[in-house]
Amino acid sequence: MTDRYLDDLTVGESWTGEPFVITEAEVVAFARQFDPQPMHIDPVVAAEGRFGGLIASGWHVASRVMREFVDARYFGDTPLLGMNIDALWWVRPVRPGDTLTVRREIIEIRPSKSQPDRGVVRTKTWVTNQDGDLAMSFENQMQLPRNAQSRL
Repeated sequence: MTDRYLDDLTVGESWTGEPFVITEAEVVAFARQFDPQPMHIDPVVAAEGRFGGLIASGWHVASRVMREFVDARYFGDTPLLGMNIDALWWVRPVRPGDTLTVRREIIEIRPSKSQPDRGVVRTKTWVTNQDGDLAMSFENQMQLPRNAQSRL
């Protein structure tokens, strides 16, 4: 991907990533390390619980979405700095075997008033499963340089 800077972007621009599959092994491995709750690590207990089987931790899904963003390099090698995440919603459980697709849209571009060499881009992200059902959504802000001469 070509390097892209704040001055190259437009509100309404969107892109969809390559689908990826969430496996049972990764659901359990992530949860054992970071979110060891029964619905994430124990298939027997999870089957008897309110979700009727294993589900991925929401933090696991968010981590995979971040990995997809980094791997896709939508802004090329332009340095980005994550600033925040707002309105993070885990709408429905993600299960082992689900195929997730991430769609992002630029909803705001704001050059900095105090640091004219950079600015903020705000995006909305939707994560859907193989049936097109919304699994997760959020908005986030990233700081990036205005142009190639102002790399962070």
